[in-house]
Amino acid sequence: MAKRLLDRILVVDVEATCWDDGVPPGETSDIIEIGVTELDVATGERNRRRGILVRPERSSVSAFCTELTTLTQADVDGGTTFAQACAMLRSEYRSHERVWASWGEYDRQQFERQCRDLGTAYPFGTRHLNVKTLFSLVHALPRELGMAGALAQAGRPLEGTHHRGVDDAWNIAGMLADLLAAGRSTAAR
Repeated sequence: MAKRLLDRILVVDVEATCWDDGVPPGETSDIIEIGVTELDVATGERNRRRGILVRPERSSVSAFCTELTTLTQADVDGGTTFAQACAMLRSEYRSHERVWASWGEYDRQQFERQCRDLGTAYPFGTRHLNVKTLFSLVHALPRELGMAGALAQAGRPLEGTHHRGVDDAWNIAGMLADLLAAGRSTAAR
């Protein structure tokens, strides 16, 4: 069993191929960008902001997907394979030893599906933190908010482009840093 490192949280946001009118026959949604930000737990500082472009293996980037994410087929054609991206997370970020976080369950489920379907080793350990649920509970909200709504609720500006993994991971890490700081502040009283 791998040891767990609690010094940093790996905040991840994925973008995947998508369509406005359903999945075309013969295609399956593929991750095309993995946004990563490391959050230093002790200081609340966000570090190592990165977007890993991933070449889709079972689908192509639709016009709708480009409109949503700004990513084109040409952009992701120059990316790495999904298996290489997963190996990179393990080797460069020690993702299998760290708590990792995302906004909701979509990112975790997409990784699980794609790893299973392609026979790729899952790059993370068992400790996933759903920041969407945590944010809603801490703020006693009656329902979970989307990331943009939560940023507004928290009084934080959107930094970068919404639906770009690199920017969304950065923004999610900022909200998680605020939640951790508030928890430490409450515990100190």
